[in-house]
Amino acid sequence: MLHDRVALILIFAVPLFAFLVLTIVFSHSVIRGLGVTVVDEDRSDASHAVAEYIAASPSLRIVDRSATLSDAVADLRSGKSISAVYIPPNFERDLQAQRRPQVVGFYNQQFLTAAGIASSGLSDALSAAAAAAAPASRAAPAPASIGTLVSETITLVNPQKNYAQFLLRTLLPMVLHAIITLAGGYSVGSEFRRRNAREWIACAGGNPIVALAGKLAPLVGIFASIMWVEPLLLEGVLEIPFKGDLPMMIASSLLLIVSYLSLGALLQLVARDLATGLGLAGLFVSPAFGYAGVGFPISGMNAFAQCWSAALPLRWYMSILLEQAARGLPVSESAFPFAVLAGLTALYGTLAWLRIRSLIRSHWFETDGAPKQPEVDASSPGVGGAFLAEWRRVLGNRSAFTIFVLAPLIYGIYYPQPYLNQILRKLPIAVVDNDMSDISRQIVETLDASGALRVASRPQTLAEARADIDRGRAFAAVEVPPGTERDLLKGINVHIPVYADATYLFIFRSTAGGVAAAIGSLTSELISRGGRADGSLVKAKLAAISPADVLLQPVFNPVGGYASYIVPAAFTLILQQTLLIGVAMLTRAALNGGGGGIVAGVAGRGVAHLTIYLPALALYLIVLPHVYGFSTLGDVPQLFALASLFLLATSFLGQAIGTAFTRPENATLLLLATSLPQFFTTGFAWPREAIPDVALVFGRIFPVDFAIDGLVRINQLGASLWEVTSSWLGLWCLTVVYFGLAVISAFVAKKRLANAQA
Repeated sequence: MLHDRVALILIFAVPLFAFLVLTIVFSHSVIRGLGVTVVDEDRSDASHAVAEYIAASPSLRIVDRSATLSDAVADLRSGKSISAVYIPPNFERDLQAQRRPQVVGFYNQQFLTAAGIASSGLSDALSAAAAAAAPASRAAPAPASIGTLVSETITLVNPQKNYAQFLLRTLLPMVLHAIITLAGGYSVGSEFRRRNAREWIACAGGNPIVALAGKLAPLVGIFASIMWVEPLLLEGVLEIPFKGDLPMMIASSLLLIVSYLSLGALLQLVARDLATGLGLAGLFVSPAFGYAGVGFPISGMNAFAQCWSAALPLRWYMSILLEQAARGLPVSESAFPFAVLAGLTALYGTLAWLRIRSLIRSHWFETDGAPKQPEVDASSPGVGGAFLAEWRRVLGNRSAFTIFVLAPLIYGIYYPQPYLNQILRKLPIAVVDNDMSDISRQIVETLDASGALRVASRPQTLAEARADIDRGRAFAAVEVPPGTERDLLKGINVHIPVYADATYLFIFRSTAGGVAAAIGSLTSELISRGGRADGSLVKAKLAAISPADVLLQPVFNPVGGYASYIVPAAFTLILQQTLLIGVAMLTRAALNGGGGGIVAGVAGRGVAHLTIYLPALALYLIVLPHVYGFSTLGDVPQLFALASLFLLATSFLGQAIGTAFTRPENATLLLLATSLPQFFTTGFAWPREAIPDVALVFGRIFPVDFAIDGLVRINQLGASLWEVTSSWLGLWCLTVVYFGLAVISAFVAKKRLANAQA
């Protein structure tokens, strides 16, 4: 291992790279300065005051004061702003007349994380602005006939609602588990045809357990050290506290490492080919972010995703990590996931042992191990010759065919499965009823009837409710305080505490929003009791509560579907990574083949890759969005124009990188493990406003940065190429630069090859 440069880079450099990139990306834990477009059709002192309140919000920043709503929509589509506020004509006049004018806040929910922050900031800013702009006559309203219910969220775990604390704690093990699997597979698979498998087995005395243990033991020690240093860095440098049992986490991390090393070895022993085995490993580990329940909770997944996630050791390790590190639960609470993790480790270790024992008994190692000479594939001169030769290489090489053709199809079906239920329904909550009145029973019934919530338990005390949350039986606890009915009948506003767990921020927002919506619905029902909902008495009561009607309206992905949010962007990243790996794998073989000029060869191979990937483009941009129910608002020719440029830039980048790889499987090793850090530098899952400039500049190196922004805006938001000019021009620049770099790299590689042969 010490003499293998690729192994050293994979084991040491790639984890360090991932840690640095993710730490920089999430160094700004609080999202600020999200763009807002204001459409002010009143242009009064009151409307100006509303705009000032928006500008003063820490999470928002006014980027445009458009004249019309159509201009605001263009800002939303182009990415200039994430939200827009519409102030209607006669706003000040209606406010003074207590007619409750409606102010509408639109937010682009295609970008779910930023939209959640923007909608919360808009709600607070608009409500405060309306109250401040109300006439002085509102100071002494008539006595209310009945009070109102107001939900008040109190965060139990992760009270700062720190996105970085949650994501960094989970993403770093996510990256490491992929590296561990690839390293285990590379350690075993490199013995096939690269070194001498017979000597390896002979060193072990023909004992399969000794062979595997000796091969993988150094990796266990290395990765254990890396995983144990990580929490020290999180707590010491980033001040992310560790609250749980240290021996439990040490044992769990060892089980995770052994399980994925065994899995990587097993896949190599099954495939008996290094490149193919690494491809299978990538299929297991790449979508694990979704199947482990980090992005979307396991309780909201379909049956297939839940069953598959149960077979992944990472899912159970993440459960232990969050229970121990974030919540600090007793060890007994983590006993079940620990037992499952131990069982999966034993299962994959046993399967690897059985497989290598079978190969030893069949004397396969005695016939394998002779190094194969690289195949020389001479191509005809010109762009056409390079084009045809590349097609032959893709169709004639099993590993290349798998990556270019089968991988996009498999990922297109396999990757979205955890997210296809789109939204969370019937999240379990606990309700502590300390009033035991008719009103409190109505509150419980309203919460249980909500589509988002389900009253799963009725504990007697808040301590019992907290225990339900810790054990995962509830995601929040709602307390109905004593005297609720009495205070409501006296016209006093009653605050309903909602104790929620912010470990999983997506669940936290869904739960808190569901409780607030249910409580608000019940309040409206109580206010309208005894009168028409649109009658003057109800309007007077509403005006006494809030001088303006603040309406928050999501646009683009209006239901907040998680699959509609994450999958289109992930598809683009899958296209880049599979194409990069495939191109880098074949570049060395293409250069060895000779024939034709360098410039024509680079161009011909680029066109070949574009035509090979056209079916994958159609699958990801047209077919699967219709199958899965995602919005497809874009113009197809414009969509394919941007996508084709993206593929060409990726092909030329892959050709430039591929000249540095002496063996085709090195591309899979070093490019696959960098996928997750790349995704979070694109500004899609984590807003650009919260990403430091150095990380944004790094992200621009890869075509996927411009492609995700442009393709999602065209296909999901209905933008035109004119509205995504920055992405269009960015991809053109990368295409030209990487074409030149690929030509230079090919020239240098050809010269070295000629010198070596001489």
